[in-house]
Amino acid sequence: LAPAVIDRMVEGDKPPQLGGEEREISVLFSDVAGFTALSEGLTPGELVATMNVYLSAMTGIVEANGGFVDKYIGDAIVAVFGAPADDPAHARAAVTAALECQAKLAQLNDDPARPFRGKRLGARIGVNTGRALVGNIGSPNRMSYTVLGDGVNVAAYLELANKAFDTAICVSQSVVREAGHRLCVRPLDQMSVKSRQSAILVFELLGIHLGRKRL
Repeated sequence: LAPAVIDRMVEGDKPPQLGGEEREISVLFSDVAGFTALSEGLTPGELVATMNVYLSAMTGIVEANGGFVDKYIGDAIVAVFGAPADDPAHARAAVTAALECQAKLAQLNDDPARPFRGKRLGARIGVNTGRALVGNIGSPNRMSYTVLGDGVNVAAYLELANKAFDTAICVSQSVVREAGHRLCVRPLDQMSVKSRQSAILVFELLGIHLGRKRL
C-alpha cells in the first residue's frame, strides 16, 4: 500500500475494506525503452541490480512530487497523483515528476560510477488526467489499493505513442488543460485507440516555464 493509505488506516484504527470512489486523478505510466535488448546483455543478478537503481530513483521523484507508485509491471511504473490525498494541482505534479524523471535518468546515464552496469537506459512516459475508480480492489483475503478506468488506460497508450512520434514524454489534452498555461508542449496528432469512441489529442511535453527558467 501507499504510505499515505497506511497512515490513514492506522489513524482510523479500521481494517481495509473492499470498495472505492470515482475521482479525477493524474496517472503517469513509464516504461524502459529497449528493455528486451538490455535484458539479453546482462546476467539476471545484474539486471535486478540495474532495475533496482532505476526504479528507486524514479519512485523517489514520484513521491517527492506527492504521488505514489501504484505498481511495478516489470520495468514499467504506474504512478498516481491526486489520491489518496486530495491535490488540486495533481496534473502539474505529474508533469513535473515526468520531467524530473527524464532529467534524473540522463544524470544516471552519465554517472562515472556506472550505476547501470555501463548500459544507457532510455524511458518513455505517458501522462493523463481523468476520472478513475480509486480504492481497494481484489478479494477479502487479497486486496490492493489501486486505480482502474479509462483514465489509466489512456496514460498507458500515451506511453506507447512515444514510439510512433519518437518522443520521450507524451501527455493528453486534459493534462494540458489542467496543468496550467505555463506548460510548454508541442501538438503532435490525434491518436485512435481500439475500443474507445473518441480519439486522444496527443502533445509532447517539453518543459514547464518557471519565471525566466524552464524545467
